[in-house]
Amino acid sequence: MNCSKFLSGVGVGVAVGAALAMSLSPKPRCIKRSPAGRALKAMTEVMDHVADAMGL
Repeated sequence: MNCSKFLSGVGVGVAVGAALAMSLSPKPRCIKRSPAGRALKAMTEVMDHVADAMGL
């Protein structure tokens, strides 16, 4: 196997994977309005309060 062909294949795979991930990832405003987004926000606030109480 030729090393340059392997590296070019890896590069193309990484580029395609990154483009696919960016196109499929939800927009930030959609996350905040969804029930899962609200639950995530509430959980983050709880974790912040617990960390403050523990002095972290």
